[in-house]
Amino acid sequence: MTTAVGPRPGTAEDAVVGVVPGEVVRPGSEQQVVEVLRAAQRDGRSVLATGGRSKTGWAPAPTSADVLVDVTGLDRVVEHTAGDLVVVAQAGVPLAALQEQLASAGQWLALDPPETGATLGGIVSANASGPRRLRYGTARDLLIGVTVVLADGTVAHAGGKVVKNVAGYDLGKLYTGAHGTLGVVVSTTWRLHPVPAARQVVVLDLPDPQAAGPLAIAIARSTLTPVAVELQAVVGGAAALVVVFEAIAASVTAQADAAVALLGGGRRTDALPEGFGQRPGGPDDLVLRLAFAPASLSFVLAALPDGAEVAASACTGVAYAVLPDAGAAALEGLRAALARHDGTAVVLSAPLPLRAGLDHWGPVGDSLGLMRRVKDRFDPERRLAPGRFVGGI
Repeated sequence: MTTAVGPRPGTAEDAVVGVVPGEVVRPGSEQQVVEVLRAAQRDGRSVLATGGRSKTGWAPAPTSADVLVDVTGLDRVVEHTAGDLVVVAQAGVPLAALQEQLASAGQWLALDPPETGATLGGIVSANASGPRRLRYGTARDLLIGVTVVLADGTVAHAGGKVVKNVAGYDLGKLYTGAHGTLGVVVSTTWRLHPVPAARQVVVLDLPDPQAAGPLAIAIARSTLTPVAVELQAVVGGAAALVVVFEAIAASVTAQADAAVALLGGGRRTDALPEGFGQRPGGPDDLVLRLAFAPASLSFVLAALPDGAEVAASACTGVAYAVLPDAGAAALEGLRAALARHDGTAVVLSAPLPLRAGLDHWGPVGDSLGLMRRVKDRFDPERRLAPGRFVGGI
């Protein structure tokens, strides 16, 4: 068992969206996480959990941060059953390190979020994914088991170590994307895939980003099976549609030929273009995650102001955008336009002075009451990541 590090006083480097925690502890085992949460409950203290810290800005600032639990000490790959395409790994394992280990068996966890240093626990908590969600799904789809320490120190298990597990409710999906408000993820179990043997990429330059909308619909309605269809664009400026095929060599060659014919052109390569899958902007930008009906891509692009940088998964209805006119009014105007296309806009990043005036999540409809009841069930004292989720949960 790894010895816990801490507690130590929190510093500015430990801050989560500008909030400095009272103390920081780095557990080295599940039992040590249990002990930390039991002590926090006894003392009535709030708890935050972080891993690689690549996505701490993806939620509003916590209203309280007495104890920060750094899960990077939980860094073991517990079990890799190559024959069953399953791996069990602790929450602090970096995705890049896991992929390197799995590659020796010709396998990979088919998630490709671009954040450097992302850990498995953070990926689950934020439900982070990348361009290949089109083929493989998101973290919520690939996670088949999870172990979580609840607010009172109880250890909860969901799912198992088999791909098909239908016993009871799938609580793993509940923890995924909850931003640590329902428990501290300590272990994860994943469905794996073989590493593809070959790749072909078709890149089509477009004079107008909105032209990507009809093309994405045509791809989605065809018999093609790309792993990703990405639009890289500046609204009112240059754009490129990138279609990626990964499978056996004969398949990707034939599909790339068919894609060029369907799109009416495009250049072929076996290498991904520079910046593929990266989210635009940085910590000083207003960066949004847009979700919408996939067929509405052109309408969504039309709602964005000229100069907005966009990276869109064109066939899945997910995009990331930087608003050049960073402000609450611009955000609310965009949300109103997106609502007509079943669209939402969530703040992923913004300068600290701007965050205070932003509605981070936007309208959530009738589901807020249910979310609050779930929070009451798992964390009745509201001590886990308080204020970080929808509606101040």
